[in-house]
Amino acid sequence: MDEQAVDEGVMEMAVLVAYASKHGATQEIADRIAETLAAAGQQAEARPVAAAGDLVGYGAFVIGSAVYMGHWQKEAAEFVRRNRAVLAGRPVWLFSSGPLGTEPTDAQGRDLTVAAEPREIAEFREAIAPRGHRVFFGVLDPGRLGLGERAVRKLPAGRAMLPEGDFRDWAEIEAWARGIARDPALGTGPAGSAAGAEEQQEARHGPGPGTAT
Repeated sequence: MDEQAVDEGVMEMAVLVAYASKHGATQEIADRIAETLAAAGQQAEARPVAAAGDLVGYGAFVIGSAVYMGHWQKEAAEFVRRNRAVLAGRPVWLFSSGPLGTEPTDAQGRDLTVAAEPREIAEFREAIAPRGHRVFFGVLDPGRLGLGERAVRKLPAGRAMLPEGDFRDWAEIEAWARGIARDPALGTGPAGSAAGAEEQQEARHGPGPGTAT
C-alpha cells in the first residue's frame, strides 16, 4: 500500500470492526455493528481478528470478543497487544459479549454489565485509551456447545448458570453503533440532535439513568 493510499484511507476514516467469536454470536454482533455504521454513512467492515490484515489504512476500530471465565478470547487480546502502537493513535471502541439471562443484576445485586467486564479491559484502557467499552448480553445454543460446556450444564446448578436462549438486545447494539458513527472522532462533527448526543454518550460510557436497554 503506497503512502497516498494510506493517507486517503485514514482521511476517509474507514472503520474496522474486528472480533473473536467462539460460537458465532459475537460475529453476528460485529456484523450488525458494521452494518449500522455503514447505514449511518461510515465506511465499515467486519472481520475476525485472525483475518484483519494490515491495519494502517483504517482510521478507527471497533474490537470485540466473546467472554469466557472473565476473559476475552486469547486471539482478541493478543490482537490488541500486538497492534498497540496503531490502536493508541486511532479512535477505538471495545465491546464484550458474555452475560446470559434476563436479569439485569447478579446474585449480589451488581449490574451484570459491570460485573461481567473482562479482566483485560483495565489493561486496554491504559494501553490504547479506548473511547468506550460496552458489555452486551450473549447467546447460549446447546447445539453449539463444546464437551466441557455441556458437562457444566449437566451439573445441578448448571442450567441456572448457563441458561439457554438469545439474550442480545439488538436495539441497544444498534444504538451504540449509531453513537460511534456520530462521534466527532470519526470526523462527522457534533451530533445534530439531542438523540444523537445521547447515543454518543452511550457509545462512550453506557446507558445513562432512565435509558432503556
